[in-house]
Amino acid sequence: MFVNKEMNLPLEKNLRMRRQPQQKRSQQRVERILDAAAEVFDEVGYEAATTHAIASRAHTAIGSLYQFFPDKLAIFHALELRHIERVHAVWSKLSQPEVIQLPFEVFVQTLAKAFQHLFRQPTCRAVFVEYFTSRAIFKSIDDSFTQEAIDFMAKLLRSRNPALSSENCQLLATVCTHTYNTLLLLALRSDEVYCQQIFTQVETLLIAYLRPHVGDEVLHNQVMKVMKCLHCHSQRLSKNGHRHGKQCYLCKDCGKQFVMGKSA
Repeated sequence: MFVNKEMNLPLEKNLRMRRQPQQKRSQQRVERILDAAAEVFDEVGYEAATTHAIASRAHTAIGSLYQFFPDKLAIFHALELRHIERVHAVWSKLSQPEVIQLPFEVFVQTLAKAFQHLFRQPTCRAVFVEYFTSRAIFKSIDDSFTQEAIDFMAKLLRSRNPALSSENCQLLATVCTHTYNTLLLLALRSDEVYCQQIFTQVETLLIAYLRPHVGDEVLHNQVMKVMKCLHCHSQRLSKNGHRHGKQCYLCKDCGKQFVMGKSA
């Protein structure tokens, strides 16, 4: 995962294109060229790819390609920015409270599935793999995004469990991010069956690793420690079903049941 050094600029201002597409038809042609380039880079790699192969895949004349991009490097740089935009879009969706508050295993599976879907796309898959084989061709992406990815993950973990220290969140996020990136690279270089097996194992690994820190039981125990029985003020409580959609609690000391938020 990576960072765009110029993310404060509109995407189109970052594209070092020969000519900016103005009309809808031209914009669609550029998108076809980028789609085709992503597929070609994904299939044969950057070094073996040619502008003629890209133009052919895009069903456009080579002259039309050169109207917008001077060479294949410029096309790849445009794909970098497309990748960055898509990664940030996924981060935005995963940062929503309704995701953070999901049951633990569903939370981890949602994160894993979101990135699995992201890297199923030729653009993101090609850019990610090329970074580990042809780093010199990159312009807008560098290793600093690894830290941004770690910060993103740490923020998610802290949002889910505010009791975690910043240092612990950073450590957990660092292990998760580097582990995921390593296994992702292996998965993307494997056949479809083995790739899916790796993705499944990644989910299992993350669930086992994160459960002691942000699992439902941990969060429940933290809530129970600060809650008190409305009748005897004991902290020895247990969940006891729901009433009108609200969680009921049973005091283990006085045996009385109550709904949090209601007076005794």
